[in-house]
Amino acid sequence: MSLQFSWRVWGAGLAAAVLSTLALAQPCPDKNVQYWQAFPPGGESDLSARHQQLVLKKKCAAIETIVQYKAGAGGALMWTQMNALPADGVNVVGINLPHIVFQPIEGQVQYKTADVTPVYWFHYTPDILVVPLASPIKTFADFLAAAKKDPGKLSLGGSGLNSANHAAHERLNAAFNIKTIYIPFKGTGDMTTAVLGSQVDGAMTYTPFAIANKARVRPLAVAMEQRHALMPDVPTFKELGVNWVDGAYRGIGVPKATTPEQRKRLSELWANLNNDPEMKELAAKNGFELVNVGVDQMDAFMKERTELYTEGAARLGLGKK
Repeated sequence: MSLQFSWRVWGAGLAAAVLSTLALAQPCPDKNVQYWQAFPPGGESDLSARHQQLVLKKKCAAIETIVQYKAGAGGALMWTQMNALPADGVNVVGINLPHIVFQPIEGQVQYKTADVTPVYWFHYTPDILVVPLASPIKTFADFLAAAKKDPGKLSLGGSGLNSANHAAHERLNAAFNIKTIYIPFKGTGDMTTAVLGSQVDGAMTYTPFAIANKARVRPLAVAMEQRHALMPDVPTFKELGVNWVDGAYRGIGVPKATTPEQRKRLSELWANLNNDPEMKELAAKNGFELVNVGVDQMDAFMKERTELYTEGAARLGLGKK
Protein backbone atom coordinates (compact mmCIF):
# COMPACT_ATOMS: atom_id res chain seq x y z
CA MET A 1 0.00 0.00 0.00
CA SER A 2 1.37 3.45 -0.86
CA LEU A 3 0.14 5.93 1.72
CA GLN A 4 2.67 8.71 1.76
CA PHE A 5 2.54 11.10 4.65
CA SER A 6 2.62 14.64 3.31
CA TRP A 7 2.24 16.90 6.29
CA ARG A 8 5.40 18.82 5.45
CA VAL A 9 3.71 20.08 2.31
CA TRP A 10 0.76 21.23 4.36
CA GLY A 11 2.93 22.59 7.17
CA ALA A 12 4.73 25.06 4.94
CA GLY A 13 1.48 26.45 3.61
CA LEU A 14 -0.09 26.68 7.05
CA ALA A 15 2.66 28.59 8.83
CA ALA A 16 1.27 32.01 7.98
CA ALA A 17 -2.24 30.97 8.98
CA VAL A 18 -1.04 29.66 12.33
CA LEU A 19 0.93 32.81 13.06
CA SER A 20 -2.03 35.03 12.22
CA THR A 21 -4.24 32.94 14.48
CA LEU A 22 -1.81 33.27 17.36
CA ALA A 23 -1.72 37.01 16.88
CA LEU A 24 -5.40 37.18 17.84
CA ALA A 25 -6.52 37.21 21.45
CA GLN A 26 -7.46 33.66 22.37
CA PRO A 27 -10.72 33.53 24.35
CA CYS A 28 -11.22 30.72 26.81
CA PRO A 29 -14.26 28.45 26.50
CA ASP A 30 -17.25 29.67 28.49
CA LYS A 31 -17.86 26.21 29.97
CA ASN A 32 -15.87 23.12 30.85
CA VAL A 33 -14.71 21.11 27.84
CA GLN A 34 -16.17 17.59 27.52
CA TYR A 35 -13.43 15.67 25.69
CA TRP A 36 -14.64 12.27 24.48
CA GLN A 37 -12.14 9.51 23.68
CA ALA A 38 -12.87 6.66 21.27
CA PHE A 39 -10.15 4.43 22.77
CA PRO A 40 -9.46 3.21 26.32
CA PRO A 41 -7.09 5.01 28.72
CA GLY A 42 -3.39 4.44 28.29
CA GLY A 43 -2.94 4.85 24.54
CA GLU A 44 -1.68 7.67 22.33
CA SER A 45 -5.09 9.33 22.03
CA ASP A 46 -5.44 9.44 25.80
CA LEU A 47 -1.90 10.72 26.27
CA SER A 48 -2.40 13.53 23.77
CA ALA A 49 -5.70 14.49 25.44
CA ARG A 50 -3.93 14.68 28.79
CA HIS A 51 -1.27 16.94 27.31
CA GLN A 52 -3.99 19.24 25.96
CA GLN A 53 -5.83 19.14 29.28
CA LEU A 54 -2.67 20.30 31.04
CA VAL A 55 -1.92 23.17 28.67
CA LEU A 56 -5.54 24.34 28.50
CA LYS A 57 -5.66 24.53 32.30
CA LYS A 58 -2.56 26.70 32.25
CA LYS A 59 -4.15 29.05 29.72
CA CYS A 60 -7.70 28.99 31.11
CA ALA A 61 -7.48 28.39 34.86
CA ALA A 62 -11.26 28.48 35.40
CA ILE A 63 -11.92 25.77 32.81
CA GLU A 64 -11.70 22.03 33.35
CA THR A 65 -11.14 19.57 30.51
CA ILE A 66 -13.17 16.48 31.42
CA VAL A 67 -11.77 13.47 29.56
CA GLN A 68 -14.37 10.73 29.06
CA TYR A 69 -14.11 7.34 27.37
CA LYS A 70 -16.48 5.42 25.12
CA ALA A 71 -14.24 2.76 23.63
CA GLY A 72 -15.17 -0.07 21.32
CA ALA A 73 -15.04 -1.34 17.74
CA GLY A 74 -11.68 0.31 17.07
CA GLY A 75 -13.12 3.76 17.83
CA ALA A 76 -16.32 3.25 15.82
CA LEU A 77 -18.59 3.09 18.88
CA MET A 78 -17.80 6.70 19.78
CA TRP A 79 -17.73 8.00 16.22
CA THR A 80 -21.13 6.43 15.49
CA GLN A 81 -22.62 8.32 18.43
CA MET A 82 -20.79 11.66 18.22
CA ASN A 83 -23.58 13.50 16.41
CA ALA A 84 -25.91 12.74 19.34
CA LEU A 85 -23.72 14.80 21.69
CA PRO A 86 -24.75 18.38 22.52
CA ALA A 87 -23.66 20.73 19.72
CA ASP A 88 -22.60 23.40 22.21
CA GLY A 89 -19.02 24.12 21.20
CA VAL A 90 -17.53 22.42 24.25
CA ASN A 91 -18.29 18.76 23.43
CA VAL A 92 -15.35 17.52 21.36
CA VAL A 93 -14.39 14.02 20.23
CA GLY A 94 -10.96 12.57 19.56
CA ILE A 95 -10.80 11.36 15.95
CA ASN A 96 -8.21 9.42 13.96
CA LEU A 97 -7.04 8.97 10.37
CA PRO A 98 -7.03 6.64 8.49
CA HIS A 99 -9.58 4.98 10.79
CA ILE A 100 -12.54 7.23 9.90
CA VAL A 101 -11.96 6.50 6.19
CA PHE A 102 -11.09 2.80 6.39
CA GLN A 103 -13.88 1.69 8.73
CA PRO A 104 -16.86 2.89 6.64
CA ILE A 105 -15.29 1.41 3.49
CA GLU A 106 -14.92 -1.94 5.24
CA GLY A 107 -18.63 -1.68 5.97
CA GLN A 108 -19.02 -3.06 9.48
CA VAL A 109 -19.67 0.28 11.22
CA GLN A 110 -22.78 2.45 11.55
CA TYR A 111 -21.24 5.76 10.45
CA LYS A 112 -19.85 7.27 7.24
CA THR A 113 -16.75 9.40 6.88
CA ALA A 114 -19.01 12.35 5.99
CA ASP A 115 -20.77 11.97 9.38
CA VAL A 116 -17.55 12.99 11.16
CA THR A 117 -16.88 16.74 11.39
CA PRO A 118 -13.17 17.43 12.02
CA VAL A 119 -12.18 20.88 13.28
CA TYR A 120 -8.47 20.37 13.96
CA TRP A 121 -5.74 17.79 13.28
CA PHE A 122 -2.99 18.30 15.84
CA HIS A 123 -0.41 15.56 15.44
CA TYR A 124 0.89 12.53 13.62
CA THR A 125 2.51 9.41 15.08
CA PRO A 126 4.84 7.40 12.81
CA ASP A 127 4.41 3.64 12.37
CA ILE A 128 7.00 1.51 14.16
CA LEU A 129 7.61 -2.24 14.45
CA VAL A 130 8.60 -3.48 17.91
CA VAL A 131 9.19 -6.77 19.73
CA PRO A 132 9.40 -7.47 23.48
CA LEU A 133 12.86 -6.99 24.93
CA ALA A 134 12.97 -10.72 25.79
CA SER A 135 12.41 -11.68 22.15
CA PRO A 136 15.18 -13.60 20.38
CA ILE A 137 14.58 -11.23 17.44
CA LYS A 138 17.28 -8.55 17.73
CA THR A 139 17.13 -6.81 14.34
CA PHE A 140 14.79 -6.32 11.42
CA ALA A 141 16.86 -8.88 9.51
CA ASP A 142 16.14 -11.37 12.31
CA PHE A 143 12.44 -10.52 12.06
CA LEU A 144 12.37 -11.16 8.31
CA ALA A 145 14.24 -14.43 8.71
CA ALA A 146 11.81 -15.65 11.39
CA ALA A 147 8.76 -14.58 9.36
CA LYS A 148 9.99 -16.35 6.22
CA LYS A 149 11.00 -19.48 8.10
CA ASP A 150 7.51 -20.01 9.55
CA PRO A 151 4.89 -18.10 7.50
CA GLY A 152 1.79 -17.24 9.53
CA LYS A 153 3.42 -18.01 12.87
CA LEU A 154 4.55 -14.57 14.08
CA SER A 155 1.77 -12.48 15.64
CA LEU A 156 1.78 -8.68 15.79
CA GLY A 157 -0.57 -6.69 18.01
CA GLY A 158 -2.14 -3.40 17.01
CA SER A 159 -4.80 -0.92 18.00
CA GLY A 160 -8.12 -1.72 16.33
CA LEU A 161 -9.37 -3.26 13.10
CA ASN A 162 -9.19 -1.21 9.90
CA SER A 163 -6.95 1.27 11.69
CA ALA A 164 -3.55 2.75 10.92
CA ASN A 165 -1.91 -0.14 12.80
CA HIS A 166 -3.92 -2.68 10.80
CA ALA A 167 -3.05 -0.96 7.52
CA ALA A 168 0.62 -0.79 8.48
CA HIS A 169 0.61 -4.51 9.31
CA GLU A 170 -0.81 -5.39 5.90
CA ARG A 171 1.68 -3.07 4.27
CA LEU A 172 4.54 -4.75 6.15
CA ASN A 173 3.48 -8.16 4.86
CA ALA A 174 3.13 -6.93 1.29
CA ALA A 175 6.29 -4.84 1.19
CA PHE A 176 8.55 -7.60 2.44
CA ASN A 177 6.66 -10.59 1.00
CA ILE A 178 5.99 -12.20 4.37
CA LYS A 179 2.94 -13.48 6.26
CA THR A 180 2.43 -12.47 9.88
CA ILE A 181 -0.82 -12.46 11.86
CA TYR A 182 -2.49 -9.25 13.04
CA ILE A 183 -4.06 -9.32 16.54
CA PRO A 184 -6.33 -6.29 17.11
CA PHE A 185 -6.84 -4.76 20.55
CA LYS A 186 -9.32 -2.11 21.71
CA GLY A 187 -6.47 0.37 22.01
CA THR A 188 -2.75 0.73 22.64
CA GLY A 189 -3.31 0.46 26.40
CA ASP A 190 -4.78 -3.02 26.06
CA MET A 191 -2.13 -4.00 23.53
CA THR A 192 0.65 -3.02 25.93
CA THR A 193 -0.12 -5.81 28.38
CA ALA A 194 -0.02 -8.41 25.62
CA VAL A 195 3.25 -7.16 24.14
CA LEU A 196 5.08 -6.75 27.44
CA GLY A 197 3.86 -10.17 28.55
CA SER A 198 5.00 -11.74 25.24
CA GLN A 199 1.44 -12.90 24.52
CA VAL A 200 2.12 -11.66 20.98
CA ASP A 201 5.45 -11.74 19.19
CA GLY A 202 5.52 -7.99 18.66
CA ALA A 203 3.44 -5.04 17.56
CA MET A 204 2.89 -2.71 14.66
CA THR A 205 2.35 0.43 16.66
CA TYR A 206 3.43 4.08 16.93
CA THR A 207 6.58 5.84 18.11
CA PRO A 208 5.08 7.00 21.46
CA PHE A 209 4.58 3.36 22.47
CA ALA A 210 8.22 2.55 21.75
CA ILE A 211 9.45 5.62 23.63
CA ALA A 212 7.19 5.07 26.65
CA ASN A 213 8.31 1.42 26.88
CA LYS A 214 11.93 1.87 25.84
CA ALA A 215 13.20 -0.34 28.66
CA ARG A 216 10.77 -3.14 27.78
CA VAL A 217 10.52 -3.32 23.98
CA ARG A 218 12.99 -3.37 21.10
CA PRO A 219 12.12 -1.19 18.08
CA LEU A 220 13.14 -2.75 14.75
CA ALA A 221 12.14 -0.19 12.09
CA VAL A 222 10.31 3.15 11.91
CA ALA A 223 8.29 4.79 9.11
CA MET A 224 9.97 8.20 9.06
CA GLU A 225 12.02 10.24 6.61
CA GLN A 226 14.96 10.15 9.02
CA ARG A 227 15.77 8.24 12.18
CA HIS A 228 13.94 9.40 15.30
CA ALA A 229 16.07 11.60 17.56
CA LEU A 230 15.13 9.54 20.62
CA MET A 231 15.84 6.22 18.83
CA PRO A 232 18.96 6.91 16.75
CA ASP A 233 19.85 3.21 16.43
CA VAL A 234 16.53 2.26 14.82
CA PRO A 235 16.62 2.19 10.99
CA THR A 236 13.88 3.70 8.87
CA PHE A 237 11.93 1.56 6.43
CA LYS A 238 13.42 3.75 3.70
CA GLU A 239 16.88 2.57 4.77
CA LEU A 240 15.56 -0.99 4.52
CA GLY A 241 14.52 -0.44 0.92
CA VAL A 242 10.82 0.49 1.22
CA ASN A 243 9.56 4.04 0.67
CA TRP A 244 7.35 4.04 3.76
CA VAL A 245 6.72 7.26 5.67
CA ASP A 246 3.32 7.03 7.34
CA GLY A 247 1.35 6.68 10.55
CA ALA A 248 -1.81 7.99 12.19
CA TYR A 249 -3.24 11.48 12.49
CA ARG A 250 -5.13 12.55 15.60
CA GLY A 251 -7.49 15.44 15.87
CA ILE A 252 -10.77 16.64 17.28
CA GLY A 253 -14.21 16.54 15.79
CA VAL A 254 -17.57 17.94 16.87
CA PRO A 255 -21.25 17.05 16.47
CA LYS A 256 -22.41 18.03 12.99
CA ALA A 257 -24.88 20.61 14.35
CA THR A 258 -22.06 22.63 15.95
CA THR A 259 -22.14 26.10 14.38
CA PRO A 260 -19.38 27.39 12.07
CA GLU A 261 -18.53 30.03 14.69
CA GLN A 262 -18.12 27.40 17.39
CA ARG A 263 -15.99 25.24 15.10
CA LYS A 264 -13.76 28.22 14.34
CA ARG A 265 -13.32 29.00 18.03
CA LEU A 266 -12.32 25.42 18.80
CA SER A 267 -9.94 25.34 15.85
CA GLU A 268 -8.24 28.52 17.05
CA LEU A 269 -8.10 27.21 20.62
CA TRP A 270 -6.42 23.97 19.53
CA ALA A 271 -3.95 25.90 17.35
CA ASN A 272 -3.09 27.94 20.41
CA LEU A 273 -2.57 24.80 22.49
CA ASN A 274 -0.47 23.16 19.78
CA ASN A 275 1.87 26.14 19.53
CA ASP A 276 2.46 26.46 23.26
CA PRO A 277 6.13 25.77 24.15
CA GLU A 278 5.10 23.25 26.79
CA MET A 279 3.01 21.34 24.26
CA LYS A 280 5.92 21.27 21.83
CA GLU A 281 8.18 19.90 24.56
CA LEU A 282 5.66 17.24 25.62
CA ALA A 283 5.14 16.19 22.01
CA ALA A 284 8.84 15.92 21.25
CA LYS A 285 9.69 13.77 24.27
CA ASN A 286 6.72 11.45 23.72
CA GLY A 287 7.15 10.85 19.99
CA PHE A 288 4.33 13.01 18.60
CA GLU A 289 4.96 14.98 15.41
CA LEU A 290 2.84 18.14 15.68
CA VAL A 291 0.78 19.31 12.69
CA ASN A 292 -1.65 22.23 12.38
CA VAL A 293 -4.69 21.70 10.18
CA GLY A 294 -7.62 23.92 11.17
CA VAL A 295 -11.09 24.59 9.79
CA ASP A 296 -9.83 26.93 7.06
CA GLN A 297 -7.74 24.14 5.52
CA MET A 298 -10.02 21.25 6.47
CA ASP A 299 -12.01 20.67 3.27
CA ALA A 300 -8.95 20.45 1.04
CA PHE A 301 -7.03 18.38 3.57
CA MET A 302 -9.84 15.86 4.05
CA LYS A 303 -10.38 15.58 0.31
CA GLU A 304 -6.70 14.74 -0.22
CA ARG A 305 -6.56 12.30 2.71
CA THR A 306 -9.83 10.58 1.80
CA GLU A 307 -8.72 10.01 -1.78
CA LEU A 308 -5.36 8.67 -0.64
CA TYR A 309 -6.79 6.32 1.97
CA THR A 310 -9.56 5.14 -0.34
CA GLU A 311 -6.88 4.04 -2.79
CA GLY A 312 -5.05 2.32 0.06
CA ALA A 313 -8.23 0.59 1.21
CA ALA A 314 -8.71 -0.83 -2.28
CA ARG A 315 -5.22 -2.32 -2.12
CA LEU A 316 -6.04 -3.82 1.26
CA GLY A 317 -9.23 -5.32 -0.12
CA LEU A 318 -11.45 -3.53 2.40
CA GLY A 319 -15.12 -3.77 1.58
CA LYS A 320 -14.73 -6.86 -0.58
CA LYS A 321 -16.70 -9.89 0.53
